[in-house]
Amino acid sequence: MANGSRQAAWEFFGAELKRRREDAALTQVELGARVFVSGGYIGQFEQAIRKPQLDVAQRIDEVLQTDGIFERLCRKLIDDPRYADYFAKAAELETLATEIHEFAPALVPGLLQTRAYAWAVTVAMNPFAADEYIEEKVSGRLERARILKDATRPLYWVVLHENVLRIPVGGPGAMAEQLEHVARLARQRTLVAQVLPYTAGPYPIMTGSLKLMGFEDAPPTAYTEAVYSGNLLDDPAVVKRARSAYDQIRAAALSPEASLALVESAAEDFRPCASTT
Repeated sequence: MANGSRQAAWEFFGAELKRRREDAALTQVELGARVFVSGGYIGQFEQAIRKPQLDVAQRIDEVLQTDGIFERLCRKLIDDPRYADYFAKAAELETLATEIHEFAPALVPGLLQTRAYAWAVTVAMNPFAADEYIEEKVSGRLERARILKDATRPLYWVVLHENVLRIPVGGPGAMAEQLEHVARLARQRTLVAQVLPYTAGPYPIMTGSLKLMGFEDAPPTAYTEAVYSGNLLDDPAVVKRARSAYDQIRAAALSPEASLALVESAAEDFRPCASTT
């Protein structure tokens, strides 16, 4: 489903939700209380600003007695072939976030990946897949990165473990290009990048990556990812703990200036030497 069609379908979801809610003589606040979200969330669902999670859609069906229509719509709309099932909702939230704080322990984050780097990562994860499948995944990843080019782009702060700079993904040329891309975005002040060096030793959340997202009119969310799995966390206490872990990592990382120098040095190390005669 193309992005425009998908958005139109979410707008239909919202319009239908509003109609069914009003038919049941419930306010947004009253419906929200019954499905365990705020009235503001219900309003954002109805305006297609925010997309409900599947369990919320199921509870809406139960409260409004709509015979599963919202669950069926939600299942269809969150089935985006460009993303793994566990990441699709997080990808949607990225487009709504006003700020994104990310920690990457082994790979350049998807929002920063170049085509060559993304292709190499996707092939490594899907060694028997056809080129068409790989291209679909890579195109989806590059499409996500467009949010950093918008005038209303989110504040983006990323901490890369030094692993990210040293693991040769896609060969020396691809790595040099990728690291130069990160350095260029940092120099352009599109983002703030820090590097957590090997010398920092152990750190919180050593078992996976972390993405923190903040929104203008909604509570913050944390997304963690491990092997073939991801968790979208919105419990305030859990998000607060994740933010504390991120702050500890950021405090242990090199300064942005020193980090930029290290990224550029690593890129130089990967750049093929000029031929001599």
